[in-house]
Amino acid sequence: MVAPPPVPATSTAVPDSSPRADPGSFRDPANRVLHAGGQVLRGLGPQAAQEWQALAGAEFFGRLLADGKVCGTETADPETLPASLAEQWTAVLRHERIPFVSYPYEWSFAMLRDAALLHLEILRTAVPAGFSTKDGSAYNLQWRGAEPVFIDIGSFEPARDGEPWAGYRQFCQTLLYPLLLQAHLGLDFQPWLRSRIDGIEAGELRRLFGGTRRFRAGVLKHVHLHDAIQSRSAAASTGSVRKELKDAGFSRELVLATLRALEKLVGRLDWQPPQSHWSGYRETCTYSTADRQAKERFVAEALAEGNRSRLALDLGANDGTYSRLAAGYADYVVAVESDPAVVDRLYRALRADGERRVLPLVMDLADPSPGGGWRGVERASFAARAEADAVLALAVVHHLAIGRNVPLPEIVDWLVGLLAAAEGGGRLVVEFVHPDDPMAVRLLANKPAGLFPDYTPEEFERLLGQRCEIVRRLELPSGTRTLYLGTPRG
Repeated sequence: MVAPPPVPATSTAVPDSSPRADPGSFRDPANRVLHAGGQVLRGLGPQAAQEWQALAGAEFFGRLLADGKVCGTETADPETLPASLAEQWTAVLRHERIPFVSYPYEWSFAMLRDAALLHLEILRTAVPAGFSTKDGSAYNLQWRGAEPVFIDIGSFEPARDGEPWAGYRQFCQTLLYPLLLQAHLGLDFQPWLRSRIDGIEAGELRRLFGGTRRFRAGVLKHVHLHDAIQSRSAAASTGSVRKELKDAGFSRELVLATLRALEKLVGRLDWQPPQSHWSGYRETCTYSTADRQAKERFVAEALAEGNRSRLALDLGANDGTYSRLAAGYADYVVAVESDPAVVDRLYRALRADGERRVLPLVMDLADPSPGGGWRGVERASFAARAEADAVLALAVVHHLAIGRNVPLPEIVDWLVGLLAAAEGGGRLVVEFVHPDDPMAVRLLANKPAGLFPDYTPEEFERLLGQRCEIVRRLELPSGTRTLYLGTPRG
């Protein structure tokens, strides 16, 4: 068994000695992901345990492990689980812990494309060795910073001759179709994936690609033809369809040809992020050189105090300047920005640098990712995942308070709440933009006069002081912005 690759010893979950099943791992009854004592485990049933033995000894899987393309995995002692759980499973695996769990509706275009390409590469490597995957979901992948990694080890299974890839439909709905939507029509895919956990249906996408649009790369075959075949086979059982394909001479070579064609198609799909207000923010914002220098010093000194952070959040990260700065003082940084174009540029830059400590995500802070899927917990909310030791909220409060009409007390409560699980309380570095700052004046110009009488430095500092001990404050040289370092009370 090849040893798992070294990874940062970080987690977004607080270690808990009592085992619990992952709420998002239940759709395949042959195995289930469990959390115990800070470890990520997977229980395997009899058939899954047998398949794991074959997989663990396969040369292709060892290469994928060594290259870090699948998450580090090893056989664990069944006694890792209490007897009440251990007796349910034939074998137990221990997985590498991913620093921060994210979802496809939080990724940029280039992130989704790279995840799709890795999924296809892994499958193309597995098929010649006699293996396939049960599904093709985008949720089978996670990130080490700007590096995708395949995590669903339980998805591997022996390939059956004469049968197509079982995951093709899921791959289309959660990876290919969102990419086609954005590459060909310029529509952001994130809201589509967030609203439906199973992705975009072929029939739904087909209606958007009528007329000459059907001839755009990948659409005719993977949308129109796929939808037609699904409609024609709707009344047939999966078993009968498989038998028809086998009788027709469907082969492993055809599966490989399909995978190579998909890989070529996905690799050619592209979306060039358009210019937006936020993409040029660093050049158009009102910071002076003195402001920038003072702000960077304040943030660096705040992050350097106390213990090194396990997880830092940079909310409103823009081009990632402060995310990269935070990476020098934290094991892992999640850079959250609402503009997909800005996140896409940041991801491409981080990927080019081989950065594994900064994860960029697309998210509207006034509408962060809620819980979703079965019972609303199959996909955890951002707040449930974001148990940070340090939070940067730089030049973001005025956008929430004035731009989105969120009351200041709510903003302060939310920011401090993100640190609630941090050992020792954590650190909040927050910037308040005064109402006479040019950026605040611009936002207020679009609002009725007198709508925000409480938006003042004095009121913000009072509210912050109620929830945090204000360790340090700094008014920037411009005189219209104040930085605070706070630690939650209690």
